[in-house]
Amino acid sequence: MTRVVLAPDSFKGTITAADAAASLAEGWASVDPAATFVHRPMADGGEGTVAAFEAAVPGARRVPVVVDGPAGSRIDTSWLLLPPTTDAPGGTAVVDLASTSGIELLDELRPWDADTTGFGQAIAAALDHGVSRLVVGIGSSASTDGGTGMLAALGARFLDAAGAPVARGARGLADIASVDLTGLRTAPDVRVLTDVTNPLVGPRGAAAVFGPQKGLADDGITQVDAALAHLAELLALDPALAGTGAAGGTGGALVVWGATLAPGAAEVAELIGLADAIADADVVITGEGSYDGQSGDGKVPSFIAGLASAAGATALLAAGRITDDSDTALFAASASLTEIAGSSDAALAEPARWLRDAGAMLARNHLPQR
Repeated sequence: MTRVVLAPDSFKGTITAADAAASLAEGWASVDPAATFVHRPMADGGEGTVAAFEAAVPGARRVPVVVDGPAGSRIDTSWLLLPPTTDAPGGTAVVDLASTSGIELLDELRPWDADTTGFGQAIAAALDHGVSRLVVGIGSSASTDGGTGMLAALGARFLDAAGAPVARGARGLADIASVDLTGLRTAPDVRVLTDVTNPLVGPRGAAAVFGPQKGLADDGITQVDAALAHLAELLALDPALAGTGAAGGTGGALVVWGATLAPGAAEVAELIGLADAIADADVVITGEGSYDGQSGDGKVPSFIAGLASAAGATALLAAGRITDDSDTALFAASASLTEIAGSSDAALAEPARWLRDAGAMLARNHLPQR
């Protein structure tokens, strides 16, 4: 009897981590009906982080909030309130950037104007509620504003040479002549779940690596990188610090606020007891929407592969697409939904269907005698 642990991340904008795990299990069971399954849907600070905590913590409840979304309009979203504990008598708030200022909230990219104001507004709402601790996930950002929108929503002021507030988003970064943090709200215990370790600036920085995903190109990348370096100088932030480039520089802004950066996948895994589940597993299946050259830098699949290796379990991968620059050597076998479906459009249209096929294919490869 094969014991299979299913620990995928969400496939951004197409299927949740929980539904992806269910589809993979269904596919595997069609080949290996005697198998037993343990579902541990994962997140790493991006999309699905709140859902992972909500599923894992008894008594957790969503608190609705209306914020300024990355498209410039008001949106309805929520943050998660965890019950009080001895260490956090006012409870813990879990706030994710993906659901407040995330790229999946955009119909079209806004590289210069999207910002993190909504994320800061949701954090402010949690503080108004009286929470003692914050856990924030900062994956899936829509902007490269250096976290200025978030800090502004918490009371900071970013001013031009005339003393007026600069424009929101990356558009205003180069115009910042001074920063006033006197009105910035006091940070409680804040732990930041981040899925990347990139510095703020340079060839591995926020603009160079993640800017193109958000619509920045060529001279724009150079301009924003220089503006972020200038912002770091004004904030007395070390731009080489690992993780400060996460979420378009929001990681750095949170460090300035007094938060502690932590590897998102490891934090969520500890909460859901993933290591204990994998300890008895024969096979561990993980995955995400796009397994690419960045996936080995702290994201869910590479982290899960490490846990599986330590436990002596076989690690398998199912991803929406697997790019040529990715490292699949961590896995005994892998399955690309794009290849199975015949095109990326087909894979995106019916992810559950193709995940079932991927689960069956991985089972056949792992259990050829069956």
